[in-house]
Amino acid sequence: MAKRAAPEVNAGSMADIAFLLLIFFLVTTTIEKDKGLLRSLPPIDDTEVEPPIIKQKNLFTVLVSRDNQLLVEEELMELKDLRRAAIDFLDNGGGTNAAGESCTYCKGKRDETSSDHPDKAIISMKHDRETSYEKYIEVQNELVAAYNFLREREAQRLYNRSFQSMLEEKEKNQFNKDEKLNEQITVIKTLFPLKLSEAEPDK
Repeated sequence: MAKRAAPEVNAGSMADIAFLLLIFFLVTTTIEKDKGLLRSLPPIDDTEVEPPIIKQKNLFTVLVSRDNQLLVEEELMELKDLRRAAIDFLDNGGGTNAAGESCTYCKGKRDETSSDHPDKAIISMKHDRETSYEKYIEVQNELVAAYNFLREREAQRLYNRSFQSMLEEKEKNQFNKDEKLNEQITVIKTLFPLKLSEAEPDK
């Protein structure tokens, strides 16, 4: 009895199908962007510099415990109240800066027990190694939001526009440098410099 030949499968178009599927998945797949905190690190300097003397009233301490509890100036605080407390500290204007100038644009209470000048005000944040990443980011966001609020206020006062729109315009026209815009952004950043210090977490 003669053997029956097995029918051949035409696989000529399989490569085309695989190629089309590959293109389909490449086009439709969305790639998540990495999220992080934008920080400018200081340049490496081998020379020993004596740390400046900081008055305790110019230091705003924020501690996040291992249980994700928030301690501000050694007192328990809810996260929703942190931004307002940071704004009050930065905008206090209770004294003078290094040049002996008082803060004419500050709208705070001018409390002598709080920060002297935005140029001297430092926010010090410390967290435990067991603090959750979500809580850490939330606290960082609130502290940066306090600076952004004050910068927005000054941008509206001086230039009648939002600080965010200035940054967006600079980003959009990064190849065509606008000296006037850069100068305005520098002025706003100088009025409320971002002095956010992060202490090493406890072991």
